[in-house]
Amino acid sequence: MFRSRFSAGDLTGKMSPGILIPVALITAGLLLPLIYLVIRTFGSGMEVWSLLFRVRTLRIFVRSLLLIIGVTGTCIFISLPLAWLITRTDLPLRRFWSVVLSLPLVMPSYVAGFVILAALGPKGMLQKLLETLFGVTRIPEIYGYPGALLTIALISYPLVMLNIRASLRGLDPKLEEASRSLGSSSWRTYLRVILPQLRPSIASGALLVALYTLSDFGAVSLLRYETFTWAIYLQYQTSMDRSVAAGLSLVLIFVALCILQIEARTRGKAKYYRRGPGTGQMAVPLELGGWKWPSLFFCAFIVIFSLAIPMSVLTYWVVLGVARGEPFLLVLKPTLNSLVVSGLSAITVIIFSLPVAFFIVRTKGKLTDFVERTVYIGYALPGIVVALALVFFTARYLPFFYQSIVLLVFAYVVLFLPQALGAVRSSLLQINPHIEEAARSMGRNPLGVMSSITVPLLFPGIIAGASMVFFTTMKELPAAMVLSPVGFKTLATSIWSATSEAFFARAAVPALILIAASTIPLALFTLREKG
Repeated sequence: MFRSRFSAGDLTGKMSPGILIPVALITAGLLLPLIYLVIRTFGSGMEVWSLLFRVRTLRIFVRSLLLIIGVTGTCIFISLPLAWLITRTDLPLRRFWSVVLSLPLVMPSYVAGFVILAALGPKGMLQKLLETLFGVTRIPEIYGYPGALLTIALISYPLVMLNIRASLRGLDPKLEEASRSLGSSSWRTYLRVILPQLRPSIASGALLVALYTLSDFGAVSLLRYETFTWAIYLQYQTSMDRSVAAGLSLVLIFVALCILQIEARTRGKAKYYRRGPGTGQMAVPLELGGWKWPSLFFCAFIVIFSLAIPMSVLTYWVVLGVARGEPFLLVLKPTLNSLVVSGLSAITVIIFSLPVAFFIVRTKGKLTDFVERTVYIGYALPGIVVALALVFFTARYLPFFYQSIVLLVFAYVVLFLPQALGAVRSSLLQINPHIEEAARSMGRNPLGVMSSITVPLLFPGIIAGASMVFFTTMKELPAAMVLSPVGFKTLATSIWSATSEAFFARAAVPALILIAASTIPLALFTLREKG
């Protein structure tokens, strides 16, 4: 009775041109990186293929796959209880935990990597403390797989948590009440009623984490764990011929398509919307009782390791820099630049994601699958690949867009559209399509139905998607370095400039400002969602 597979039929009516035309244009734009890679790879002859089919490439593939599995599993394990605690329980200070538990998403992976090394690496803070207290002169190596897994998992779990949280806010509480009224315990209700309905959001968040892990460069390079992305960057840096890097990027896309296929099978074809009239009430928070203190400890434990320790290390670097007379430059302009471009990108990505999500959820077929897979191509690629692809096309065909804010924002659309799409799609799956059908029968056109009915119901997913895009854009580096207008600095480029010259104290100031500047919008998002 409480399974998530409802028997309502799919609403697969004819799509309006107001939906189809934007979807076609967006899909065409998202295909540009793939077209660029094909041109680069197939225009270089057979030599690149001999380099790709080597034992070393297979080893890189296996290492990348192991890292994806480890990070994704860790993020799901962390995010499921966190999302439940801050959404459906009487956990004290729930809105505070909602904000601070999301903030690790804004931490750049290269900054997190430096922090992990400073805290847990050879001659790091932990080893110095243990040596002083207990005489320990050596601790296990953090380099390699353990360090890369820990670093990426601690900064990417909000991708899953925010998706699950948005879905939990959209679930019908009457299902839980009915389950409990029939004698099911809270734990049994969670396993048999709630968890099956969270499949789309879990799969969507896991997909984002898997593709983010596949495309990350900062953490794996610092922790010395060779993946496809690191190999691609080395090819771009050390070789004048970019065909090998393009070929490796095509392999990266193939891996991403395999992950997408797994996610599609995991998501299933169940219906997740309410069939009957139901109610619009919010769920009554579950009383934690004796579990309140363990729950608080769990939230605090995650915040300490993902946010408090990194901020403490950054603050230590600032204090050390001040004590040594380190000159600190004002970063007011980079801060404003980061906020403006991140805000524009979040708004643009949400606008683009709405017609795509509507098309994917409300229609079925090979064209739908093609559009969905195209959306995720950019997210699986390193930012440098997407940036160079856009430079390739704009320099030849649209030179007036070269090194402009418009091109930079479009690059972020290509890179981060899946983040918004996953959250919006999960919320859209919970909306009964017959509500839209009824509105059309009363004379509303499809765009009018979307703007007046569907979008307001999608608000939790829109907020979650906008938050993820905003924070990820704030820390994005490669596209900003290649595509930004001359003299346009962001906090991310300021951090990288300082860390590349080993000025950690100078890098700590913009890194702390990056976190602080993200806290205010996130708090506003949380308060607005509550309202």
